[in-house]
Amino acid sequence: MTRSVYVTGIDRKDGRQVIELGVMELLTRHVDRVGVFRPLVHDGPDRLFELLRARYRLSQDPASVYGMDYLEASALQAEQGTDELVSRLVDRFHRVAREYEVVLVLGTDYAATQLPDELALNARLANEFGASVLPVVGGKNQTAESVRAEARNAHRAYDALGCHVLAMVVNRVAAEDRELIAERLAARLPVPCYVLPDEPALAAPTVAQITHALGGEVLLGDDAGLARDALDFVFGGAMLPNFLNALTPGCLVVTPGDRSDLVVGALAAHTAGTPPIAGVLLTLNERPPAEILTLSSRLAPGTPVVSVSGNSFPTAGELFALEGKLNAATPRKAETALGLFERHVDTAGLLNRISVARSGRVTPMMFEHQVLEQARSARRRVVLPEGTEDRVLRAADVLLRRDVCDLTLLGDVETIRKKAADLGVDLVGAEITDPQTSELRQRFAELYAKARAHKGVSVELAYDVVADVNYFGTLMVQEGLADGMVSGSVHSTAATIRPAFEVIKTKPEAAIVSSVFFMCLADKVLVYGDCAVNPDPNAEQLADIAVQSAATAAQFGVEPRIAMLSYSTGTSGSGADVDKVRKATEIVRERRPDLLVEGPIQYDAAVEPSVAATKLPGSEVAGQATVLIFPDLNTGNNTYKAVQRSAGAVAVGPVLQGLRKPVNDLSRGALVQDIVNTVAITAIQAQGGTV
Repeated sequence: MTRSVYVTGIDRKDGRQVIELGVMELLTRHVDRVGVFRPLVHDGPDRLFELLRARYRLSQDPASVYGMDYLEASALQAEQGTDELVSRLVDRFHRVAREYEVVLVLGTDYAATQLPDELALNARLANEFGASVLPVVGGKNQTAESVRAEARNAHRAYDALGCHVLAMVVNRVAAEDRELIAERLAARLPVPCYVLPDEPALAAPTVAQITHALGGEVLLGDDAGLARDALDFVFGGAMLPNFLNALTPGCLVVTPGDRSDLVVGALAAHTAGTPPIAGVLLTLNERPPAEILTLSSRLAPGTPVVSVSGNSFPTAGELFALEGKLNAATPRKAETALGLFERHVDTAGLLNRISVARSGRVTPMMFEHQVLEQARSARRRVVLPEGTEDRVLRAADVLLRRDVCDLTLLGDVETIRKKAADLGVDLVGAEITDPQTSELRQRFAELYAKARAHKGVSVELAYDVVADVNYFGTLMVQEGLADGMVSGSVHSTAATIRPAFEVIKTKPEAAIVSSVFFMCLADKVLVYGDCAVNPDPNAEQLADIAVQSAATAAQFGVEPRIAMLSYSTGTSGSGADVDKVRKATEIVRERRPDLLVEGPIQYDAAVEPSVAATKLPGSEVAGQATVLIFPDLNTGNNTYKAVQRSAGAVAVGPVLQGLRKPVNDLSRGALVQDIVNTVAITAIQAQGGTV
């Protein structure tokens, strides 16, 4: 039977989209096919569904998502009654429910709907759909006592109408009231109540949204700049010194277009990071001279400068009426929303109340969700030596917004802050350390010199070596100042892992350092090793790679069934290469008789049951291998890239194994999401737990 969750409210402006997004994130972690249904919709694009479709790669036909529009529903209810309206919506819901394991239902929005008793309609629809209800109560600009009363009344209302209430959510309360409200409601409600504080960044419009709403023209700026949140508005009219003192972090400067001094001053302040601004909005349809715009573009590349036709006073009225919206064009807001949801909602408890069984399939998205969830469960600190690299900064922004782990960024502090400001990246909560000027440099030099004394390294030489960001980050891990390190987006593999070989070294039980890739196929995750480190391992080393890879697989929720790959299966072939794999298989069986291992075996026999039935009937591994060990780097590296490109698999890695403490290498072509995944994996390795 399809399980359905009906997210609804009692009034407008409850910030319900945060809860709807959070529930969707929770469901997609555990279930492969999640459908969406909105019984009633306004004319025009549905911002939330477009966000869900883009973020969760939904293949659902948009036409199936909606029951009917509000005007049609209002007319139908007036002419034929509520029963007929409900009957038609139930029919359309079940068309979706037949296709999906779980359906997320988005309740009505109480916005000029012309429907009498909307709460009762939502309750009846939830009951007819067989859906559990998650009511949301808004607490913006309300006292703690009024919020508590509304939450209790909302629960009574839905409960009295026969709904199965999963939990209550109170959203957008004053931060200082959150704990008191949560404590009082926990004592007075028979179901869990999750209380979320108001998050100004979610309500703040982006510069792009402001530009669109005011019909502005973008004179300067790029997409990243236009995506910045306008957290405040500062209106320019004073002389420059007083104006600069009025600037606040993330503010949008609003000034007449003929005040070139304020434009240049604001952008110069942004460049200096004192403070970083969202952008500049020019009124009166006035534009600074061309030479001022040229100077501005050089002062703060990417920072938006937008021109509007109105004067400052009516423009101010329009600005204060705007509110930020979650949509597909605001991915950073989505990360902020999910971070807020995951910090204040007991996601494991809520999922248990929904009673969604984990899907037998594991999609790439499900694997990524599981990794982030596990990393968040026991926070660790990861050091990122490439703190001045754009992709690393964007990844840090995501990791911090999602509350995945603690971060230390290495590099020149002012350069990092300036780049973060230019990218509109929020690094609040991250530590920034410059190895060149850090007070740790002398201590690390002495430690490194002692560790490498047998190589003739003096303290003076070590003082220069440890200023390198990768050496400095590695020493932070070694000294327990960070739990793991991720580098390699602009450094070679050798530059990233050589310090780890010299300082951290291998585990006592590991003969070598090796690597795996998690290959996320359409319906399962396979572990490939070693595709990145060891060019031509001998039999003993190959056995060590297999044992390490099995342990890594188990740590990330993949049951290890090891296939030792070769160009022949079983006893069908001979030769030095096959003999090496055969010997490695025997070593694995001797060292770890508890592990399921088969070898030598060809790739097709390892993963395809029909081939396995012919070539190795009765094998516990053939046809269902999850850990595939390649005989050499040439074979492994080419195979993982072929599968990645030809089969559309998501390759997560390389993940290094065998070191005493986790250090991981990035591809120099790594995308932001690749970096996010690798940092989360590193945090899990530091936990020593399993997904």
